[in-house]
Amino acid sequence: MPPVEYELKPVLRITADAIGQPGERVFYLQGRSEDFLLTLLIEKQQIQSLAIGIEQFLQDLEKRFPDLSKASSEYSESQMELEQPIDPEFRVGQLGLGYDEEVDMLVLVAREIQADDEDEDNKAVARFWCTRSQLWAMCQWGLELASRGRPICGNCGHPIDPGGHFCAKRNGHKH
Repeated sequence: MPPVEYELKPVLRITADAIGQPGERVFYLQGRSEDFLLTLLIEKQQIQSLAIGIEQFLQDLEKRFPDLSKASSEYSESQMELEQPIDPEFRVGQLGLGYDEEVDMLVLVAREIQADDEDEDNKAVARFWCTRSQLWAMCQWGLELASRGRPICGNCGHPIDPGGHFCAKRNGHKH
């Protein structure tokens, strides 16, 4: 059976968002084309890594193509909310980026996570064709979203739950 492929070209909107309380949130990547809504499960760390990668990718594009206009990272929080229904097609394992110079569009490629016993060729893949500004704004929102998680312990570097946490570096004392 051939793998499922989703091609959103172009996306009208793309976002990453989370549902749930910090420490229990589930993160999603969602894109809408003219006639299709695609939602994928994604990890918070993948959103953070994507934002770092996009920043570097855009800097490289500016060097290669100095005539390109600067991408905007402006967004409205209300426009970044997930659209209903939230019915994820698959969990993202790998993310990749590409650029089509002729149409000045970025493509975000999301590949389904692979279990050890599954064939790589049968994994679903989604391609989100975005403007540079759409993807840059989504990544900036993703960083803001990730920062809204649990505070990090200054001693051990682990998240602090609302009731505190066991900190090995403080000999197990809660704070």
